[in-house]
Parts: sequence; C-alpha cells; structure tokens
Amino acid sequence: MLATVVLVAAAYLIGSVSFAVVVSRAFGLPDPHGYGSRNPGATNVLRTGNRTAALLTLLGDGLKGFVAVWVALRLSPLAGAQAAAVPSAALAVFLGHLYPVFHRFAGGKGVSTAAGILFALYWPLALALTLVWVIIAFGFRISSLAGLTTAVLMPLGMFYVFGSTATAWVTVPIAILLFWRHRANIVQLIFGGERRIGG
Repeated sequence: MLATVVLVAAAYLIGSVSFAVVVSRAFGLPDPHGYGSRNPGATNVLRTGNRTAALLTLLGDGLKGFVAVWVALRLSPLAGAQAAAVPSAALAVFLGHLYPVFHRFAGGKGVSTAAGILFALYWPLALALTLVWVIIAFGFRISSLAGLTTAVLMPLGMFYVFGSTATAWVTVPIAILLFWRHRANIVQLIFGGERRIGG
C-alpha cells in the first residue's frame, strides 16, 4: 500500500512540472498564462513565434507522462505495489499536469502528457494516434480538433488491446478530462472561431 502511495504521489509531482512555464523562463519569454489562450502548453508557446521553445514544451510535457508511467511499470513489481499502481500513476501524472501544485493548480490541457502516458502503456497505439494527431492538426491547422479526435480514439484502442482492465479503463477519465479542459475550444469549433496553429 505504501509503495503504491509513493509511486502515485511521485507521478503527481512529476506531472506538476509545467514545461511551458519552465521553458518560457529559460528562453526569456512571457508567462504563457498571460497571453493567447492563457494555456501553458506548446500551442500557446508557439504564439510567441519561438518554435524551439514550443517544441521543447511539447517534448517535456510528453516525456513527463512517459517517465512517470514507465517508472511505475518498472518499480511497482519490485516494491510490491498494488496492481492498480500503474493506472493510478498514469492518472496522477495527468492530473498533475492539469492541476500542478507548483503553478497554483493552473495547468495545461493535457494532450502531450496523455500521449506520453500512452507511449508508456502501449507504444504502437500511441504511435498510431500521434500520426492521426499530426494529420488532423496540420491538415486543418487546429490543435484542439486533433486533440479531441485522439481523445475519443484512445480509450477505444486501449479496450481493443487490453480488454476491460484497469489499464484500459484509466484512459476513460483521461479522455473525459481532455474534453473538459477543451470545453471552450469545443464552443469555438462549433461557431467557427477556434484559433489556428501559428495564429
């Protein structure tokens, strides 16, 4: 039980590191909470015109999701953690990104971190959904549309691969939270006012 709590707490703290904020400070850019969509994510950082900073934000937010789940996968059997430790760590790192304790609980929307989580859980599906994201994002130049599409496909793919297991079920709340965090974007999509990538 203690090992599970430690792994989950560590995952949340890893998720709480906002790379949009960290990278912006390193590059001398304004706080991403203060311009554009006010979302600390790669798409908003790109609005500064600094593509390197945006790419590093994207990679950092994805990598923290991957690392938290990968560590839980490797350590939970050695530490005698419960079977739920890995899916719980996956949800914890995602919640850390959305509601980071280090940044007044004002986090990002979670697409990159969800991708990192999925790469750790089952990389072939993650790779396929990444290709879907790229096609939609650069075909329509709308990041939110790409993220919402992959959010729908993610749990469907996980249930197909893993069946009705905790590993598959944890992607359901992640997908729901992705939609919740994109609720303003959904309204903009409906009325045709959603910002485009690079806009």
